[in-house]
Amino acid sequence: MSVLLTELQEGILTLTLNRPEAINALTTEMLKELSRVLAKEAPLPEVRVVVLRGAGRGFCSGQDLREFEGQQISYKAHLRNYRSVVEGLANLEKPVLAAIHGAAAGAGLSLALACDLRVAAADAVLTTGFSKIGLIPDAGMNYHLPRLLGYAKALELSLLSPRLKAEEALALGLVNRVVASETFSEEVSKLAQELAQGPTKTYGLIKRALRKSASATLEEMLEYEALLQEVAGRTEDHREGVQAFYEKRPARFQGK
Repeated sequence: MSVLLTELQEGILTLTLNRPEAINALTTEMLKELSRVLAKEAPLPEVRVVVLRGAGRGFCSGQDLREFEGQQISYKAHLRNYRSVVEGLANLEKPVLAAIHGAAAGAGLSLALACDLRVAAADAVLTTGFSKIGLIPDAGMNYHLPRLLGYAKALELSLLSPRLKAEEALALGLVNRVVASETFSEEVSKLAQELAQGPTKTYGLIKRALRKSASATLEEMLEYEALLQEVAGRTEDHREGVQAFYEKRPARFQGK
Protein backbone atom coordinates (compact mmCIF):
# COMPACT_ATOMS: atom_id res chain seq x y z
CA MET A 1 0.00 0.00 0.00
CA SER A 2 1.01 3.59 -0.55
CA VAL A 3 2.84 5.29 2.32
CA LEU A 4 0.68 8.36 1.65
CA LEU A 5 -3.05 8.21 1.05
CA THR A 6 -4.77 11.12 -0.70
CA GLU A 7 -8.46 11.90 -0.93
CA LEU A 8 -10.16 14.96 -2.40
CA GLN A 9 -13.75 15.51 -1.34
CA GLU A 10 -15.76 18.74 -1.41
CA GLY A 11 -12.65 20.86 -1.73
CA ILE A 12 -10.83 19.10 1.15
CA LEU A 13 -7.60 17.31 0.22
CA THR A 14 -6.81 14.85 3.00
CA LEU A 15 -3.24 13.55 3.16
CA THR A 16 -2.87 10.52 5.43
CA LEU A 17 0.55 9.32 6.50
CA ASN A 18 0.14 5.58 6.06
CA ARG A 19 2.67 3.55 8.03
CA PRO A 20 0.47 2.70 11.03
CA GLU A 21 2.71 -0.20 12.06
CA ALA A 22 5.45 2.38 12.81
CA ILE A 23 3.17 5.17 14.07
CA ASN A 24 3.71 6.72 10.63
CA ALA A 25 7.46 7.20 11.09
CA LEU A 26 8.79 9.22 8.17
CA THR A 27 10.88 7.66 5.44
CA THR A 28 12.54 9.13 2.37
CA GLU A 29 9.81 7.57 0.23
CA MET A 30 7.06 9.17 2.31
CA LEU A 31 8.74 12.59 2.27
CA LYS A 32 9.21 12.52 -1.49
CA GLU A 33 5.58 11.55 -2.00
CA LEU A 34 4.43 14.33 0.34
CA SER A 35 6.61 16.80 -1.53
CA ARG A 36 5.17 15.71 -4.87
CA VAL A 37 1.55 16.01 -3.72
CA LEU A 38 2.13 19.42 -2.11
CA ALA A 39 3.76 20.68 -5.31
CA LYS A 40 1.42 19.12 -7.89
CA GLU A 41 -1.98 18.41 -6.34
CA ALA A 42 -2.47 20.77 -3.39
CA PRO A 43 -2.20 23.97 -5.50
CA LEU A 44 -4.99 22.88 -7.89
CA PRO A 45 -7.97 25.27 -7.82
CA GLU A 46 -10.41 22.54 -6.80
CA VAL A 47 -8.48 22.13 -3.52
CA ARG A 48 -9.70 24.65 -0.92
CA VAL A 49 -8.04 23.24 2.21
CA VAL A 50 -5.48 20.53 3.03
CA VAL A 51 -5.72 18.21 6.04
CA LEU A 52 -2.63 16.30 7.19
CA ARG A 53 -3.25 13.33 9.46
CA GLY A 54 -1.90 9.90 10.39
CA ALA A 55 -3.33 6.41 10.00
CA GLY A 56 -3.77 4.06 12.92
CA ARG A 57 -2.97 4.99 16.51
CA GLY A 58 -0.92 8.15 16.06
CA PHE A 59 -0.10 11.18 13.95
CA CYS A 60 3.63 10.71 13.36
CA SER A 61 6.49 9.44 15.53
CA GLY A 62 9.17 11.34 13.56
CA GLN A 63 11.97 10.10 11.34
CA ASP A 64 12.23 6.33 11.03
CA LEU A 65 15.76 5.79 12.36
CA ARG A 66 15.74 2.18 11.15
CA GLU A 67 15.84 3.46 7.56
CA PHE A 68 19.52 4.34 8.06
CA GLU A 69 20.54 1.57 10.43
CA GLY A 70 24.15 0.56 9.80
CA GLN A 71 24.74 3.47 7.41
CA GLN A 72 26.79 6.65 7.71
CA ILE A 73 24.06 9.20 7.08
CA SER A 74 24.54 12.76 5.86
CA TYR A 75 21.85 14.64 7.75
CA LYS A 76 22.49 17.72 5.64
CA ALA A 77 21.61 15.78 2.50
CA HIS A 78 18.63 14.00 4.04
CA LEU A 79 17.12 17.22 5.37
CA ARG A 80 16.64 18.42 1.79
CA ASN A 81 13.74 15.96 1.67
CA TYR A 82 12.18 17.67 4.68
CA ARG A 83 12.78 21.15 3.34
CA SER A 84 10.52 20.73 0.32
CA VAL A 85 7.74 19.29 2.51
CA VAL A 86 7.96 21.97 5.20
CA GLU A 87 8.06 24.75 2.62
CA GLY A 88 5.18 23.12 0.78
CA LEU A 89 3.02 23.07 3.91
CA ALA A 90 3.93 26.55 5.11
CA ASN A 91 3.86 28.36 1.77
CA LEU A 92 0.75 26.79 0.26
CA GLU A 93 -1.66 29.65 -0.39
CA LYS A 94 -4.63 27.95 1.22
CA PRO A 95 -5.29 26.69 4.76
CA VAL A 96 -3.42 23.60 5.96
CA LEU A 97 -4.80 21.77 9.01
CA ALA A 98 -2.88 19.21 11.08
CA ALA A 99 -5.14 16.62 12.73
CA ILE A 100 -3.11 15.24 15.64
CA HIS A 101 -4.06 12.11 17.56
CA GLY A 102 -1.75 9.85 19.54
CA ALA A 103 1.92 10.71 19.17
CA ALA A 104 3.37 13.73 17.38
CA ALA A 105 7.09 13.52 18.01
CA GLY A 106 10.33 14.85 16.54
CA ALA A 107 10.02 15.60 12.85
CA GLY A 108 6.36 14.57 13.08
CA LEU A 109 5.80 17.53 15.38
CA SER A 110 7.84 19.68 13.00
CA LEU A 111 5.42 18.88 10.17
CA ALA A 112 2.45 19.71 12.39
CA LEU A 113 4.04 23.05 13.30
CA ALA A 114 4.48 23.88 9.61
CA CYS A 115 0.70 23.63 9.18
CA ASP A 116 -1.52 26.66 9.75
CA LEU A 117 -3.84 25.18 12.37
CA ARG A 118 -3.50 22.19 14.68
CA VAL A 119 -6.43 20.26 16.15
CA ALA A 120 -5.49 17.68 18.76
CA ALA A 121 -7.49 14.76 20.08
CA ALA A 122 -7.62 14.53 23.85
CA ASP A 123 -5.30 11.50 23.71
CA ALA A 124 -2.56 13.33 21.78
CA VAL A 125 0.97 13.50 23.17
CA LEU A 126 3.46 15.98 21.68
CA THR A 127 7.23 16.07 22.17
CA THR A 128 10.19 17.66 20.43
CA GLY A 129 12.19 14.48 21.02
CA PHE A 130 15.41 15.41 19.23
CA SER A 131 17.61 16.00 22.28
CA LYS A 132 16.83 12.47 23.50
CA ILE A 133 18.89 11.09 20.62
CA GLY A 134 21.57 13.78 20.66
CA LEU A 135 20.24 15.89 17.78
CA ILE A 136 18.98 19.45 17.45
CA PRO A 137 15.39 20.10 16.33
CA ASP A 138 15.07 20.22 12.56
CA ALA A 139 12.52 20.25 9.73
CA GLY A 140 11.64 23.84 10.54
CA MET A 141 11.05 23.39 14.26
CA ASN A 142 13.67 26.02 15.14
CA TYR A 143 11.69 28.49 13.03
CA HIS A 144 8.14 27.68 14.05
CA LEU A 145 8.48 26.78 17.73
CA PRO A 146 9.84 30.13 19.04
CA ARG A 147 7.35 32.04 16.91
CA LEU A 148 4.51 30.12 18.51
CA LEU A 149 5.81 29.96 22.09
CA GLY A 150 8.59 32.52 22.48
CA TYR A 151 12.32 31.85 22.94
CA ALA A 152 12.33 30.71 26.57
CA LYS A 153 9.59 28.09 26.27
CA ALA A 154 10.86 26.88 22.89
CA LEU A 155 14.31 26.41 24.41
CA GLU A 156 12.88 24.51 27.38
CA LEU A 157 10.93 22.13 25.16
CA SER A 158 13.95 21.63 22.89
CA LEU A 159 16.37 20.91 25.73
CA LEU A 160 14.19 18.72 27.93
CA SER A 161 11.81 17.14 25.39
CA PRO A 162 8.90 16.71 27.83
CA ARG A 163 5.88 14.68 26.75
CA LEU A 164 3.06 17.20 26.58
CA LYS A 165 -0.53 16.05 26.88
CA ALA A 166 -3.07 17.71 24.58
CA GLU A 167 -4.40 20.12 27.21
CA GLU A 168 -0.85 21.16 28.14
CA ALA A 169 -0.08 21.82 24.48
CA LEU A 170 -3.26 23.88 24.21
CA ALA A 171 -2.35 25.98 27.25
CA LEU A 172 1.04 26.76 25.68
CA GLY A 173 -0.47 27.65 22.31
CA LEU A 174 1.14 24.70 20.57
CA VAL A 175 -2.26 23.53 19.27
CA ASN A 176 -5.37 25.56 18.46
CA ARG A 177 -8.04 23.18 19.73
CA VAL A 178 -8.41 20.00 21.74
CA VAL A 179 -11.43 17.82 21.07
CA ALA A 180 -12.73 14.56 22.52
CA SER A 181 -11.07 11.50 21.03
CA GLU A 182 -14.48 9.99 20.31
CA THR A 183 -15.51 12.91 18.07
CA PHE A 184 -12.03 13.78 16.73
CA SER A 185 -12.67 12.90 13.09
CA GLU A 186 -16.01 14.70 13.06
CA GLU A 187 -14.55 17.87 14.58
CA VAL A 188 -11.63 17.89 12.14
CA SER A 189 -14.06 17.42 9.26
CA LYS A 190 -16.28 20.23 10.53
CA LEU A 191 -13.40 22.70 10.71
CA ALA A 192 -12.04 21.61 7.33
CA GLN A 193 -15.49 22.12 5.76
CA GLU A 194 -15.73 25.60 7.26
CA LEU A 195 -12.35 26.51 5.81
CA ALA A 196 -13.19 24.92 2.44
CA GLN A 197 -16.26 27.17 2.17
CA GLY A 198 -14.26 30.32 2.85
CA PRO A 199 -12.56 32.86 0.55
CA THR A 200 -9.58 30.70 -0.41
CA LYS A 201 -7.55 33.34 -2.23
CA THR A 202 -7.99 35.74 0.68
CA TYR A 203 -6.80 33.03 3.08
CA GLY A 204 -3.63 32.75 1.01
CA LEU A 205 -3.08 36.51 1.18
CA ILE A 206 -3.61 36.45 4.96
CA LYS A 207 -0.87 33.81 5.25
CA ARG A 208 1.45 35.98 3.15
CA ALA A 209 0.80 39.03 5.33
CA LEU A 210 1.44 37.24 8.61
CA ARG A 211 4.65 35.64 7.34
CA LYS A 212 5.88 39.03 6.19
CA SER A 213 5.09 40.59 9.57
CA ALA A 214 7.72 38.44 11.31
CA SER A 215 10.54 40.47 9.78
CA ALA A 216 8.92 43.73 8.64
CA THR A 217 8.70 47.17 10.19
CA LEU A 218 5.34 48.83 10.78
CA GLU A 219 5.89 51.05 7.76
CA GLU A 220 6.72 48.06 5.57
CA MET A 221 3.64 46.18 6.78
CA LEU A 222 1.34 49.12 6.08
CA GLU A 223 2.67 49.22 2.52
CA TYR A 224 2.40 45.44 2.12
CA GLU A 225 -1.14 45.36 3.52
CA ALA A 226 -2.20 47.96 0.97
CA LEU A 227 -0.66 45.88 -1.82
CA LEU A 228 -2.35 42.65 -0.74
CA GLN A 229 -5.68 44.38 -0.07
CA GLU A 230 -5.65 45.62 -3.64
CA VAL A 231 -5.33 42.01 -4.78
CA ALA A 232 -8.04 40.79 -2.39
CA GLY A 233 -10.36 43.58 -3.49
CA ARG A 234 -10.32 42.27 -7.05
CA THR A 235 -11.40 38.71 -6.19
CA GLU A 236 -14.83 37.33 -6.98
CA ASP A 237 -15.16 36.30 -3.34
CA HIS A 238 -14.78 39.92 -2.21
CA ARG A 239 -17.57 40.99 -4.54
CA GLU A 240 -19.73 38.13 -3.28
CA GLY A 241 -18.95 39.01 0.35
CA VAL A 242 -20.01 42.61 -0.14
CA GLN A 243 -23.18 41.59 -2.01
CA ALA A 244 -24.05 39.10 0.75
CA PHE A 245 -23.55 41.86 3.34
CA TYR A 246 -25.98 44.15 1.52
CA GLU A 247 -28.52 41.34 1.10
CA LYS A 248 -28.14 40.21 4.73
CA ARG A 249 -27.35 36.59 3.83
CA PRO A 250 -24.38 34.22 4.27
CA ALA A 251 -21.73 34.64 1.60
CA ARG A 252 -21.30 31.83 -0.93
CA PHE A 253 -17.57 31.91 -1.58
CA GLN A 254 -16.18 30.00 -4.55
CA GLY A 255 -12.48 30.40 -3.82
CA LYS A 256 -11.98 32.74 -6.77
